[in-house]
Amino acid sequence: MLRYLPVLVVLGVTIYALIECIQTPDDEVRNLPKIVWVILILLFDIVGSIAWFVAGRSQTRPGSIQRGRTGPPPRPPRGPDDDPDFLRKL
Repeated sequence: MLRYLPVLVVLGVTIYALIECIQTPDDEVRNLPKIVWVILILLFDIVGSIAWFVAGRSQTRPGSIQRGRTGPPPRPPRGPDDDPDFLRKL
């Protein structure tokens, strides 16, 4: 049973990288076109998958701070008693 573990780990990492690559929008893929990344992941199992994680996918994730953003950070939501428009309507 233990001898199958490396094969299962490689298969799992390859499938995860392939699904993530396919679901990533084209404009967020770095360094190579998406179809080339898919071919690399399929041809070079673990090496292609690791290359995708290191050099192919976008650095920004939902909820992360984006580089190049200018201006102040977004303000936290205010309560209705702090909103002048709401108080005028009362």
